[in-house]
Amino acid sequence: MNLTKGTVSNTVTYLIFLIVAVIGIYYGRSISDSYSFVRVWNWSNLLWVLPAVPLLFLQTRAGIPDFWTKEISSIQRIGIPVLIGIVFGLLDVLVIKVMLHPEPYTELPPFLQPFPYSIFLYFSGAFEIEVFYRLIPLTLILWIGKWWKQGQYFQIFFWVGAVLTALREPIEQLPDGNAWLIAYSLLTGFLMNLFQAIWFKKAGFIASLILRLGHYMVWHILLGVYVQMIELGNS
Repeated sequence: MNLTKGTVSNTVTYLIFLIVAVIGIYYGRSISDSYSFVRVWNWSNLLWVLPAVPLLFLQTRAGIPDFWTKEISSIQRIGIPVLIGIVFGLLDVLVIKVMLHPEPYTELPPFLQPFPYSIFLYFSGAFEIEVFYRLIPLTLILWIGKWWKQGQYFQIFFWVGAVLTALREPIEQLPDGNAWLIAYSLLTGFLMNLFQAIWFKKAGFIASLILRLGHYMVWHILLGVYVQMIELGNS
């Protein structure tokens, strides 16, 4: 493993994300008696993300920026990705909450969790998804693409990997309902994941994670605050 400033930064950041997930596990268990529907990460979730650690040392060799490389501006790494994620989150709120469920909820639906615990759960969830949808598959695909015939077909490797990883989530999470809702979920899910793949290659893992967190901030966390405090009247 090539130990450089970038790979050390990647590893420390990854460790911090794991610590946040551990805090979330303890936090979730501490409130599980008060909320029967609370979702808690299991310790096995932590074990599942550990196999990605060796790939933290392969980012630049795969043509991907290290997590905090100075060559990538904060706008590219955080600003633009979070705005893209917010747009997709607002679209989901408009379609699924405003159009399909305008009446107040009588309890928190399954995709929402009590605040502020929701911050920890959805951060950990976004982290796990980005490890398995981006960090592991795209790092391996692009690493092979860099090696195969000295990178002659690198862009082909990237676009094949980007499209395949972008299709995974919307196919796995097809909703029940009308054809237009299924089409909406497929299209927006595919586009958001495709943007994440593009920003993963352009600005690194943090950018793809931030994009998803922008979506989760609106769709899971802020909507959850609204339902919990306004529609349900709980503080």
